[in-house]
Amino acid sequence: MRRLFPHPLTPSDIEDRTWDLAELAEVYAYPEPGRGEAGGGTRSAWLRANMVSSLDGAAHHEGRSQPLSSDADMRIFGTLRGLADAVVVGAETVRQEGYRPARAREAFAARRAALGQGPAPAIAVVSAGLDLDFSLPLFTAPLVPTLVLTGADAPADRVRAAREAGAEVLVAGEGRRVDAARVPGVLAGRGLTRLLTEGGPKLLGQFVAAGVLDELCLSLAPVAVSGTAPRIVNGPPVAVPERFTLASVIEESGFLFTRYHQI
Repeated sequence: MRRLFPHPLTPSDIEDRTWDLAELAEVYAYPEPGRGEAGGGTRSAWLRANMVSSLDGAAHHEGRSQPLSSDADMRIFGTLRGLADAVVVGAETVRQEGYRPARAREAFAARRAALGQGPAPAIAVVSAGLDLDFSLPLFTAPLVPTLVLTGADAPADRVRAAREAGAEVLVAGEGRRVDAARVPGVLAGRGLTRLLTEGGPKLLGQFVAAGVLDELCLSLAPVAVSGTAPRIVNGPPVAVPERFTLASVIEESGFLFTRYHQI
């Protein structure tokens, strides 16, 4: 693993070696609360996305992102989770990827305690219809309660099932839809301001269309898969393309791990 951008600061940045989690945590640290890094101004929450893509633009292979990943990608994945207050994910991704509760990691315990964070990030599932299996450990046995964000008129029986399983239900939209623009503020209202979304592409598309995505961490895998997999962002078009600026690039074994901030 070696830093390509910003320009290496020390000889150790250039050296191709395995970075420890403390080094990765410094590279991927969230901005201070209430501050943005690139565009200035203030934000109640910082919403970061972490996605992986093939060279030919596929967000997954045969329905799962794991075939596009690598050991380095998983170290960064774990680091981003270790820094987050909450991991925001769409219902379809929960079903396809077999989501489980986030676990506490000793490597991040002191850092999280110093920032007043819980032992692990909460998983926040965005779902309008609540078509979820509430018997799964994600809902019944998390280290911190799983959150479910839904509309004000979500099916009452599904809301009840979620709560009976131990999940906390939060309203983030009118009727039976979730308003992506409201999600960061709703979570910030619970004190969860360091947000990480792991998709899927439809949810990420909603965040982009709503103009609330602050940062994209994109892992570019050196593989081509062809097929009909969607792009990492698959949602309604925006009137004016959202512009991002490059923050950092790390390389390992042909994988490029990039960070972009919204301008």
